[in-house]
Amino acid sequence: MSKTLVEMTAEIIQSQISSKEMSTDEIKAALNDTFQTLKGLQDAEVTGAEGAEEEAGPVMEPRKSIQKNKIVCLECGQEFKMLSPKHLRSHDLTSKEYRKKYGFSARQPLCAKSLSERRSQSGKERGIPENLRKAIKARTKKK
Repeated sequence: MSKTLVEMTAEIIQSQISSKEMSTDEIKAALNDTFQTLKGLQDAEVTGAEGAEEEAGPVMEPRKSIQKNKIVCLECGQEFKMLSPKHLRSHDLTSKEYRKKYGFSARQPLCAKSLSERRSQSGKERGIPENLRKAIKARTKKK
């Protein structure tokens, strides 16, 4: 006799609980996530959908993809120092579309935090912030 999705979900979460401590909220979230995943797999199996992988969502949580020494592409899971436009084109995305799709602000650099910090420090050493302030001031005077 085959098991229902609820039974399979319960078994999976029970095994997780036995190996690590989980709060009630974590258990609820894990039950919901596991059930939805199993349901999605079952639906894909029934319909024979090949595109189920694309609908699965990001490889990891978007905020966690930008790390100290690397950035993880949320489309394919590859790690880079910087997400190049060339790589994003392989997923039929632009930088702007990628940021919008995963909820990043328009100003969020798509590179490792260490690289972003180095660039910022380099710009400060060259006086770019001061020149920018002057340009903004000149622009507002014209209006």
